[in-house]
Amino acid sequence: MTEAAVARAGALTVYGLFRSRARRDGAALAMEAGARRISYAELDGRVRRLSDALARWGIGRGDRVAILSENRPEYVELELAAARLGAIVACQNWRLAGPELRHCLTLVGPKLAIVSERYRAVLEGLAVSDLSVLVIEEGWDALLEEGDPDGPDPEVDPEDGLVILYTSGTTGLPKGALVSHRAEIARMNALRHDIRATERDGFVAWAPLFHMGSTDQVLGALMSGAPAIVIDGFDPRAIVDAATRHEIGWLFLIPGSIEPVVEILEDTGTVPKGVRACGAMADLVPTALIARLTGLLGCPYLNSFGATETGLPPASASLLPPGEVPASLSKRQSSLCDIRLLDPDGTDVPDGEPGEVAIRGPTVFSGYWGAPETNARDFRDGWFRMGDLFRRNPDGSYDFVDRAKYMIKSGGENIYPAEIERVLLADPRIRDAAVVRRKDDRWGEVPVAFVAPQSDGLTEADIEAICRRELAGYKRPKSVRFIAFADFPRSATGKIQRHELERRL
Repeated sequence: MTEAAVARAGALTVYGLFRSRARRDGAALAMEAGARRISYAELDGRVRRLSDALARWGIGRGDRVAILSENRPEYVELELAAARLGAIVACQNWRLAGPELRHCLTLVGPKLAIVSERYRAVLEGLAVSDLSVLVIEEGWDALLEEGDPDGPDPEVDPEDGLVILYTSGTTGLPKGALVSHRAEIARMNALRHDIRATERDGFVAWAPLFHMGSTDQVLGALMSGAPAIVIDGFDPRAIVDAATRHEIGWLFLIPGSIEPVVEILEDTGTVPKGVRACGAMADLVPTALIARLTGLLGCPYLNSFGATETGLPPASASLLPPGEVPASLSKRQSSLCDIRLLDPDGTDVPDGEPGEVAIRGPTVFSGYWGAPETNARDFRDGWFRMGDLFRRNPDGSYDFVDRAKYMIKSGGENIYPAEIERVLLADPRIRDAAVVRRKDDRWGEVPVAFVAPQSDGLTEADIEAICRRELAGYKRPKSVRFIAFADFPRSATGKIQRHELERRL
């Protein structure tokens, strides 16, 4: 075997793995969207036509194509076509405000923007100059007709970027995280290592495809030979229906989406066909609700901790037993990664001390697009600093402390909001809670709790009593704001947006 042949033998790509599944079992279900069912052979033919048509538009290796669309089959087809070409799909977050969205587009300099009719007016209102636009409802089928499915596959390297997913902090404009073929393949394998998903186990993509929770897992399913069930937004009945008809590897449910699914399962007595694991971000979910969901689905809860930049790693290998209120939310290190906990000077901290998570491994992204200074800072010494604080326990498990940027400095003491929130969420009278900082003339900063009660009658004195039993005096919230569950501002992944709550103070 020649040196070039040896090099190519290890050059796995997302499209290459998908193509091998289509050749092996072309009649198998690849994608379901509403009443539409698409086989692997049909999807592969469409993807090959699309990639050839895009190449005729002048789109090639490294070029960016932006998409602004709801979840739909064309979104998945574009990602696979880009994988074949070596092009990069910049997945636009339609929840962003106009100036943010304009920044995300201009940051990556796309050769083409693909938009659905639903968001056409939004894109036009951004007035981005010199941008070619294709409206899916008007030009998609015609575009496919231009393509030749029988041409040779272009040269693509596993380190080539495939998608740009945007991440937002509490300040500044969104950053574009470039995720490569190598990272997507590793993310697929990490999930299958840790929850034992098989090639039969599909994924229900209801979360926006501009988020890693759907894009990573849809690509992972299609590289494995499993079906991707594409749903246009959060529809609990459609999610439950999909779980009754398909074996599911990971039923992705996040804070804010769990209760409606639980209610349907309890009201209808529905029995899922088979789910390997469910849920995400256990630290943000009342523990009693975890027990209800897992008991109904008959599967463990994925006690996950990951990020857009890392996929499910670094700490998503822990499964909480079904039907039980978890006594601990300690996490286990994911497969395919190394992690360290570091102090501000970059020195490893001992067990029991909070430290910032630094990770390396094949699931990690390739850096932020057009941000060399940020990349130099966050990738020091070859380890990506996540900005999250953990404590390592003597048994090798990890406890989430908080985001470093959310830490409250009160009278010289460090207060971590997540520590207070875990105490609040363990009380069955509380549906959701978030703790944020408020400036204070005496202490510098103090914690304030926003609480959504399960029913009327919960008082600030009750919250004080809950916290008094579990927390040191300086950690207890100095005031409580009661709000409706629906009034919590949330991101696309269901995380409460603390900076929005702080603005209310």
